Amino acid sequence: MSLLTGFDEIVRQGEALAPHTWFHLGGPAEYFATPRSIDELAGLVRRSAAEGIPVRLLGGGSNVLVRDEGVPGMVISLSEPAFGEIRASGHTLTAGGGAKLGHLISVAVREGLAGLEPLVGIPGTVGGALHGNAGSRGGDVGQWTCRATVMTRTGELLQRERDDLTFAYRESSLDELVIVEGQFELERDDPEELTKRMQKHWIIKKAAQPLGHQSAGCIFKNPRGMSAGMLIDQAGLKGSRVGGAEVSDLHANFIVADESASSQDVLRLIDLVRSRVAERLGVELEMEIEVW
Repeated sequence: MSLLTGFDEIVRQGEALAPHTWFHLGGPAEYFATPRSIDELAGLVRRSAAEGIPVRLLGGGSNVLVRDEGVPGMVISLSEPAFGEIRASGHTLTAGGGAKLGHLISVAVREGLAGLEPLVGIPGTVGGALHGNAGSRGGDVGQWTCRATVMTRTGELLQRERDDLTFAYRESSLDELVIVEGQFELERDDPEELTKRMQKHWIIKKAAQPLGHQSAGCIFKNPRGMSAGMLIDQAGLKGSRVGGAEVSDLHANFIVADESASSQDVLRLIDLVRSRVAERLGVELEMEIEVW
């Protein structure tokens, strides 16, 4: 049986991945799928496992750099409506893994539920945010998470309760193939006050980050007690270029790419930054974005 048999409507071959990522760089996916339901997702995951085809999940594309040669195997996007629903009940919000984090924050504020508003401006999906424990100085998504529904690499659905979950700086124990849904226990507050707080966070973030450029989120994790951006700046690397990729003058932990850039330019610039920071300041920077 062919991999595509029965999945012709949701699987495309040779799909360009650049338009699906914030960097707008990189080659195609061997297979690219947009399942329309959990059943289709499970069937596709099981078929891929049976055929020995590697599977990756693509969220909002804000934390991924795709190599120029592209990605072998199956790339699955949860962009269909079935995976983007958000429901409110009392103090609890439930969101599909494909829902935009920004949409979840907006619903929380509108419903008078506090806790997520410091995360405004962080791009990507709920699933990606949970996997990488997205956060800012005001906190992280993990502290509000009470439950998650995940799918394993064999297509099995599992419930992960709060006691089973571990969240740390930019990482979590949610490492199954798919985060299908997350549930968040929040605190009551006045929607108007929440809106003001959210706007203040957004203004601060917008002023400090190159949000309008062809870039991704932060390239490196902050070393304990230090700022990666500040270290890169101290190493004299703001404005450094390799080909069409440049360390942002606005925030040194961002790399911006112009229309001539390749993924290889970004990778070479990342290597340059890591080696110079290690050489001049004695700090080894750890990558925050994923390279496919």
